[in-house]
Amino acid sequence: MHSLLHRSLIQRTLSSSSSRFALPPFSNSLSTMASSSLTLSSISLHKQLPFNASSSNSLRIRSLRPRNPDRSRVFMSSVSVGSQALVNDSLFSDYSPTSAFLFPGQGAQAVGMGKEAQNVPVAAELYKKANDILGFDLLDICINGPKEKLDSTVISQPAIYVTSLAAVELFRVHDGGQQIIDSVDVTCGLSLGEYTALAFAGAFSFEDGLKLVKLRGEAMQEAADAAKSAMVSIIGLDSEKVQQLCDAANQEVDEADKVQIANYLCPGNYAVSGGVKGVEAVEAKAKSFKARMTVRLAVAGAFHTSFMEPAVSRLEAALAATEIRTPKIPVISNVDAQPHADPDTIKKILARQVTSPVQWETTVKTLLTKGLKKSYELGPGKVIAGIVKRMDKSAVIENVGA
Repeated sequence: MHSLLHRSLIQRTLSSSSSRFALPPFSNSLSTMASSSLTLSSISLHKQLPFNASSSNSLRIRSLRPRNPDRSRVFMSSVSVGSQALVNDSLFSDYSPTSAFLFPGQGAQAVGMGKEAQNVPVAAELYKKANDILGFDLLDICINGPKEKLDSTVISQPAIYVTSLAAVELFRVHDGGQQIIDSVDVTCGLSLGEYTALAFAGAFSFEDGLKLVKLRGEAMQEAADAAKSAMVSIIGLDSEKVQQLCDAANQEVDEADKVQIANYLCPGNYAVSGGVKGVEAVEAKAKSFKARMTVRLAVAGAFHTSFMEPAVSRLEAALAATEIRTPKIPVISNVDAQPHADPDTIKKILARQVTSPVQWETTVKTLLTKGLKKSYELGPGKVIAGIVKRMDKSAVIENVGA
C-alpha cells in the first residue's frame, strides 16, 4: 500500500535568504490518509489587509492575498448598487489553473506543529493573535499537546487554520517563495481547509476567519454530542460499491442510525458517516463487499451529514455578521467543486458545507483536467499530497509545513 511520493524542490533563487527551505519527504498510504485526515470533515470590500500587526522586531505582516495585476478583473466585474456591490458569482467559472495552494483539514494535526513557525516573526505573530481571539495558549497545545487535547474538534480546527497560514509565511521568506505565492491562481482546502483557502485568497481577514473556525468547531462538537454518531473510511472500493455497502447497512438499522458517504476523498478511499449502529453495520459488511479494510476515524461524530444540522444556524448567524469579499483568485468549494465569487453565495456555501458531502475527488480531478501544473500543500501533515499522487502519479506537489 505504501508508495513513494515524488518530491520536487524549489530551486528558484530570486532573493537571498539566510537559511535554505527544506521540504519534508513524501510518504503515505491509504490507511494513513484515512486515519490522519478527518479529513473530512474540514462583507463588502475591506481596505484593511488581512494581516496588519507588527512582529516583535517590527517586520510587517504582509497580506496573504496574491498580488497579480490581472486579478483586478474580479473587482471590475462587480456593479455597485447603492452601498452594495453585486458580483457575478460565475466570474471564475472559466478558470485555468497553473499553480495551486491546497490546505489540509481536521485530522492533519500533530503534536509539535507550529514550532518551526516561531523562527519567522510574521508567522509567530499569528499564534499570538490567535491566543487573544481564542482565549487560550494555542501554540503551547500545538507544540506540547497532549495529543488528546489537540485532537479535539474545538482545538484542532483553529490549530490547523493558524498553522497552515503560518506555513504560508514561512514559505514567503525563503528563496523564490514570494514569487510562487504571487503566481498561485487557484486555491482550495479539505473541509476546514476551505476557510484557510478563503483567508489566503483575501475573502476575509485572518482574525475573522479564525473566529468563524472557532465557532465552527464548537458548533460541530455540540452537534456531535447531541447524538451518537461516527465516521469510518472504507479502503479499496469505488464510490458505487461504497454506496451499495451503505444501502445494505441501512436496511438493518433505524432511520436515526442510517449512514451515507460523507467524503469523496479519492478513488479507493471514501468516508462514511452516520449513526453508530449504522457505522458498525458498515464495518461488519465491508469484507463481504471486498473492501480492503475499514478505518474508524477519531472524530467527534458524523461530520458532513444531517447529524450536523444543529450547527448550521449558528454558522449562518456568524457568517451573516462577517465581512466577506470576492476572493482574489478562485477558491474551489467542497460542496459543489466549483469556485464562487459572490460573497453572499460563499456564505450560503460555507453554512451548507458541514452537512454536505465533501467533493474533494471531483475538485482534484477537475484541477488536473484543467491543466494544473504544480501544487503545494501548506500546513501540517501530507494527506493532500498523498491524495493528489494517488489520483495522478505524475502530478507535481510539494509539502510546506510549519
